[in-house]
Amino acid sequence: MQASSYNKFSQHLRQTFGQRVQKLPLNAGFSCPNRDGVLSSLGCIYCGACGAASPLLDNLPTLKKQFERARQALTKKYGNCKFIAYFQAFTNTYAPVEELKKLYDEALSWDRDNIVGLAIGTRPDCVSDEVLDLLADYAKRYYFWLELGLQSSHDRTLELINRGHAVAQFANAVKRAKQRNLRICTHIILGLPGETTEEMLATASFLNHQQVDAVKLHGLYVLKDTPLAAMYGRGGYIPLTFAEYISLACDFLERLSPDIIIQRLTSDPPLNTLIAPQWMLDKFKILNGIEQELARRNSKQGEASLLGS
Repeated sequence: MQASSYNKFSQHLRQTFGQRVQKLPLNAGFSCPNRDGVLSSLGCIYCGACGAASPLLDNLPTLKKQFERARQALTKKYGNCKFIAYFQAFTNTYAPVEELKKLYDEALSWDRDNIVGLAIGTRPDCVSDEVLDLLADYAKRYYFWLELGLQSSHDRTLELINRGHAVAQFANAVKRAKQRNLRICTHIILGLPGETTEEMLATASFLNHQQVDAVKLHGLYVLKDTPLAAMYGRGGYIPLTFAEYISLACDFLERLSPDIIIQRLTSDPPLNTLIAPQWMLDKFKILNGIEQELARRNSKQGEASLLGS
């Protein structure tokens, strides 16, 4: 088998479990301190009304119904496989610990034979020591991932996109999570307003010096009824072209440590609210484009001489 040009999550899961494992998305109805008025009522400038909720769920009212819908769809697409219960939408540690435990336990109880893990998506400013202790308990009993949204390693950018936290808070959250032996996946966005190519690639170098285990790479897209849509409408933001994103994603991979697992290389925008860019709807074209560009360069993840600089 030909070696992959980057450290694929799917291969990591197959090596760990000996078979296909799929993340099963769940929306527990959490809010976010950047939306409910604690930090802001506007949210991040790119965040739509549904946050990162999977369109697969179609606003199903209960977690159990979401689970059944997602399991049916994933089984139809991939055949028999195991699942990771993935609390995906908004900030999934933004509640009292007792409530979090009840929700996580419920999800893990539905199919004890086939749910092999738990993944929690959240913000770095919403992981208190008490929350991390709870997550560490799950990590002792299940295959576990903590997903922390960072988006950029530049405070100027985080302020511009109304992120509501600083880079130092991310670094602190990672440090405390690693003290509890948690696996950490970091979300990064390419194409944020005002960032130069050099600044985007500096985020890869920044991650090499953190103790992150995986990265999800996203391209920025514009959704209806967001501050970014208003910025785009008045000509204040121009999305990346397909060619620009492919080149940037490959540059980023070349600068990222080969030990870091790549969980995602492209966004998955909702069709009904997407304004631009339309090319981002073709996920497989993007993935194939990245593979082809790395092959053209005769390159791979971690190849660049800037690694570790």
